[in-house]
Amino acid sequence: MDDALCRQFFLQPQQTLQRRYEAFRAYFLDGRPLAEVADRFGYRVSSLKSLVCRFRAACTGAGPTPFFFRTDAAALPAGAGRRTQTDPSHRMSRMPGS
Repeated sequence: MDDALCRQFFLQPQQTLQRRYEAFRAYFLDGRPLAEVADRFGYRVSSLKSLVCRFRAACTGAGPTPFFFRTDAAALPAGAGRRTQTDPSHRMSRMPGS
């Protein structure tokens, strides 16, 4: 039985939460370097570093339930700008193979 598509589901996740989960798993459980994990899952190193920091804080009880913290514009402090796809400074996260 050819399970190539099933393996691809885990190796190249398309949905944001699954991609974050797989990145955390590679970093925390597999001990992969942050830069390698960021590149593999289409994050900038600084973005993944921030996510890891927030995840650690949440795990210590200093925030929402681990992994399910908000990252949308509603979670930003009042007055913080919102980026849109029409904003020329907006960069989409790249996925492997794109």
